[in-house]
Amino acid sequence: MAKNDRTIYVCGECGYESGKWLGHCPACSAWNTMVAFTPSPISSSASSAVGAKASGVLLSNIKSETVPRILTGIGELDRVLGGGIVLGSCILLGGDPGIGKSTLLMQAAGNIASTCKVLYVSGEESAAQLKLRADRLHVTADMMILSDTLLTDIDTQIESYKPDILIVDSIQTIYNPDIASTAGSVTQIRECTARFMRYAKAYGISVFIVGHVTKEGALAGPRMLEHMVDTVLYFEGDRHDSLRLLRAVKNRFGSTNEIGVFEMRDVGMAQITDPSELFLSGSRLPGCAVTCVMEGTRPMLAEVQALLVRSQFANPRRFATGLDTGRLGLLLAVLEKKTSLSLSDMDIYANVVGGLRIAERACDLAVVLCVASAISGKPLPKSTAVIGEVSLTGELRRVSRTDKRISECERLGYKRIIVPFDDYPKSGDIQLLKVKTIAEAAALVGIV
Repeated sequence: MAKNDRTIYVCGECGYESGKWLGHCPACSAWNTMVAFTPSPISSSASSAVGAKASGVLLSNIKSETVPRILTGIGELDRVLGGGIVLGSCILLGGDPGIGKSTLLMQAAGNIASTCKVLYVSGEESAAQLKLRADRLHVTADMMILSDTLLTDIDTQIESYKPDILIVDSIQTIYNPDIASTAGSVTQIRECTARFMRYAKAYGISVFIVGHVTKEGALAGPRMLEHMVDTVLYFEGDRHDSLRLLRAVKNRFGSTNEIGVFEMRDVGMAQITDPSELFLSGSRLPGCAVTCVMEGTRPMLAEVQALLVRSQFANPRRFATGLDTGRLGLLLAVLEKKTSLSLSDMDIYANVVGGLRIAERACDLAVVLCVASAISGKPLPKSTAVIGEVSLTGELRRVSRTDKRISECERLGYKRIIVPFDDYPKSGDIQLLKVKTIAEAAALVGIV
């Protein structure tokens, strides 16, 4: 057989293949992402991981079964996963360097190892370093540790040990000798992930794969990596701050709206079971408003702050942290149009306390009122929260699951809630202030 020395080029963003180098990927429109490599024929060892051949079956003949799950012993992680680890699933965990990915997985592995066989593969740290981390995290349960980057050695260890849980830290360090490219390349990442996926589906092993992220915050490697796995988790937060947020952006076995809140401490990741109080500063000053947002099934109170200063430029600045900047500009336009406030010569900065990122529109009214409060210099009344979506006409719209939001505000001691005009079920002693427009809401709290 003739030697296969044909060189092809693969896009590092989407996996598009071309016979020649291209500066611009025609599939994803990315620039300078084409990487050259020489494909190799699939070895017998790679094909053996697939297992027995499968045959088709009619949908009506398939029995409905409850998906078995393994609890990690970390409630916030189980919540984001949808109730625990599904047997035979492949989970991709990404995050910035030093954010705590390995710490979280070591804690979870320590809890799981008491009832299941865990194989922890590290291509970045030695066995002694992993032992030091386990001692610092007070992990006492025993697990199998393999400090290696060669895929064939990992295959051998999996065949002999037959683990229930496999942790690979990280996928960018794993090297398949059957492929003529360096570790961390597009082809290596794709083929190594495919091998672990085959093991997960064929033998029922739950696989955790740690992935690096690029400077833009996306997972490094081909974009198709996220399509291959069952669940994609992102560990977010400032490495110089103790707060960490675990978010699911893809989950075939649960909701992608759940969020896990952790705090980095000396003994590892500590769960924050009641995060509402964490995202409140407690100050009653102009430019602050409290709202309630839903993260999956969990209501959380969040404080929105605004700062307005006279602009020194022809085009005033609009900057938001934790909010969508485009949405902020839209709300400012509605506020200026429907009230007597003038914002055209002001630099406006908006922020969500605690590093929380709000994507839903239930915080629209809070953003509008905190900006109005900042420009008028009058704070919102004490123990008052605001909930509602703002339309382009200045009217307020009711948001989903308002009853849960109201109950959470009442639990934390809020006496009044400004809500869109509608019929709401009676909820304790809390007072609902119903308004139809943002002008009515601003006049009600006395800031316009």
